[in-house]
Amino acid sequence: MKLYSHPLSSCSRRVRLALLLKGLEYECINITSSTDPEFLKVNPMGYVPALVDGSTIVSDSYAILLYLEEKYPQHALLPQDLKRKTLNYQVASIVSSSIQPLQNLVLVNYIGELVSPDEKLPWAQYHIRNGFVAVEKLLVNYAGKYATGDEICLADLYLAFQLDNAINRFKVDMAEFPLLLKLNKTYTETPSFQQILTETIKDDPVFGIIKRQEA
Repeated sequence: MKLYSHPLSSCSRRVRLALLLKGLEYECINITSSTDPEFLKVNPMGYVPALVDGSTIVSDSYAILLYLEEKYPQHALLPQDLKRKTLNYQVASIVSSSIQPLQNLVLVNYIGELVSPDEKLPWAQYHIRNGFVAVEKLLVNYAGKYATGDEICLADLYLAFQLDNAINRFKVDMAEFPLLLKLNKTYTETPSFQQILTETIKDDPVFGIIKRQEA
């Protein structure tokens, strides 16, 4: 199994965490250019992550995670309870469609060019906050140790790295999100999340800061 990835990509990180939780061995291939002709043969969109599993090629983290769940059921990422399963789908959708595209490097940089470099950070913060307001309300009556109960599920894979980006990269004020702050603390203290979160990160291409270095 091969995973085409990048250390800065939260989409790739959620897939790497799923592979770790399911105990699956794979080769991680870091992609540094979306125009790499060899990678475009794997994913014509030029985006990471992309998974090659034998003769099967899957791109897009959501599709990859559902594929892994179907083929490798160990450490299930979706609860059996239909209501909680639906919550996982909703949280994943909010992060992947209502937050992440609007804080994407390409779009944030475009806002900087179109309006002003000073507007890049407020733009990202505004859209992250809108998504977090919805997630906080959705989970308030269902969260346990993790987002939808006491087991790590799909919603956690999406929230962990989105929260990390929001807090450490985009400097979002989290005071109004006590539940999400509690979940973030749990993620940073859970070994499997720690393993993915503490990878070496180079200079942030959006704001020119060093996010973290491996100890």
